[in-house]
Amino acid sequence: MIVLAVGVGTIAIKAAGPVLLGGRPLPQRVQRVVAMLAPALLAALVATAALASGQQLVLDARVIGLGAAAVALLMRAPILVVVVIAAVAASVARLAGIA
Repeated sequence: MIVLAVGVGTIAIKAAGPVLLGGRPLPQRVQRVVAMLAPALLAALVATAALASGQQLVLDARVIGLGAAAVALLMRAPILVVVVIAAVAASVARLAGIA
C-alpha cells in the first residue's frame, strides 16, 4: 500500500509541472537553477563516493584520484583521459601503501 501511495505521489509531482505550465517556457531565473541542478548533484555524488565509507569520512587513495582528476579537468583533458588519470593515480597510491 505504501509503495502504491509513493508511486502515485511521484506521478503527481512529475505531472504537476507540465499541467501547471501548460507548454509555457520556465522563467529565466528557474531555468538557471534547473541548469545547475545536474552538476551540483553529480558533484555531491562524487564527493560522497570519494570521501565517505558508510557514515565516516575517509581520506585514502580515492582522494588522490579525485585530485588528479581535478587537475586533468583544469588542464581541459578529455573525459576519458580524466577517468584514466584518476584510476592510475588511485592505483599508484594504493600500491604505495596509501589505503
